[in-house]
Amino acid sequence: MDAEGFMRAALAEARMGLAAGEVPVGAVVVLDDVIVGQAHNAPIGLGDPTAHAEILALRAAAQKAGNYRLPRATLYATLEPCAMCCGAAIQARLARVVYGAPDSKAGAVESRYRLLDDGRLNHRVETLGGVLAAECGALLKEFFEGRRG
Repeated sequence: MDAEGFMRAALAEARMGLAAGEVPVGAVVVLDDVIVGQAHNAPIGLGDPTAHAEILALRAAAQKAGNYRLPRATLYATLEPCAMCCGAAIQARLARVVYGAPDSKAGAVESRYRLLDDGRLNHRVETLGGVLAAECGALLKEFFEGRRG
């Protein structure tokens, strides 16, 4: 599967989050072309401010791999990860982070901060943004318009 295929899997997770009343962000972790972790946002349902899709998908992947370090893995997220999620990517020693829609308010890959390629940190992560950005952004727009209307 290619980057768009894995992002479509993350979008499916985001749609599950939307159905559950969560901000529709989805994530999958891929290791050797196999999805080893997947999740959608769940801070409301779990009552946990750290229950972002990326964190939950990384937890599942680490459990499946039997190691918290995932140096050959790629994280696909429908929204540009925040500072917390970028920190988790660094701690997991991910090889790559791919995201869909940019997050001008809290994005920590390139929109607000550049944590994943910050030379002051002990690990840098390759990044690619904008994969299926229109679809990822439309899902978020649908959610927020529904909340306001």
